[in-house]
Amino acid sequence: MTPVLMDPVPVARGYRVSHLTRYRYSSPVALSLHLLHLQPRPLALQAIQDLTLSITPAPSQRQERLDPFGNPVVTLAFEQPHHELSVELAMTLWRQPRPPEQPSLPWQEVVAVLTYQGKPLSDDVLEAQRYRYESPHVRLKRSFADFARDCFAPGQPLLDACRALTAKIHREFTFDPEATDIATPLLTVLEERRGVCQDFAHLMLACLRSLGLSARYLSGYLLTHPAPGMPRLVGADATHAWIEVFCPVNGWVGFDPTNNCQPDLEHLVVGWGRDFTDVSPLRGVLLGGGSHDPEVAVTVLPLDEAGAAGL
Repeated sequence: MTPVLMDPVPVARGYRVSHLTRYRYSSPVALSLHLLHLQPRPLALQAIQDLTLSITPAPSQRQERLDPFGNPVVTLAFEQPHHELSVELAMTLWRQPRPPEQPSLPWQEVVAVLTYQGKPLSDDVLEAQRYRYESPHVRLKRSFADFARDCFAPGQPLLDACRALTAKIHREFTFDPEATDIATPLLTVLEERRGVCQDFAHLMLACLRSLGLSARYLSGYLLTHPAPGMPRLVGADATHAWIEVFCPVNGWVGFDPTNNCQPDLEHLVVGWGRDFTDVSPLRGVLLGGGSHDPEVAVTVLPLDEAGAAGL
């Protein structure tokens, strides 16, 4: 009897993640309020274990809740003077492979699905509507639609067009941490062709939304790979940004224009929103403090390396 060959069972991959943010203030902070998007949201393909969030000094008030997009968020209030603030997240995170994609509709048919035509919209399409319009860092402009137009020929399947746009941004833009900051207009990024992952994610969102599609901003972590022969450095990683587009057949499908790939086992999701402002890892308002710059150290290690690194 001929044996039946079964597809291999997808194997989850485990990581140890640490994320330290430290502020040292030049003068005392009398009062402060902070909003933290650090705890990953549980997902069908992602599970969190052993999560700890250490805060020094201890906050006067701490509240945990879900934001309007369903992301876990922590609010901290400090009512005593302090010269330093340290926030450290440590966790084990398991990630499963993304499922195979089904052929997608032509992109113009997806735009039609997202457009109200006198009939009630389904729940998933209604949810997608919030990611179809302008947001604080993503404008709808003809310039963005024109930039993407050669990737979105009439009749082109949506996901094929998105792969082409991902490759185009990766090919035509240079990663340059000194070129932009959070206040740099997206039209400047388009003109100068330089930026960081946050800029490239915002650019792809602007292109897709300007064409009438729904797309959202993803914040999380990425496993980076040291150069051959070099050790993996602890604390040298950073948060990462990519996007997901709404596809009626497949749901939300991810694309990473910074690395010209589709997120899979090495992309770890913290949360999503309309753009960076909805899922900024840590932001706040202070009374006092003088000058201060954050020190940020992020480490993402496969579990088989984490023990040797003491994480």
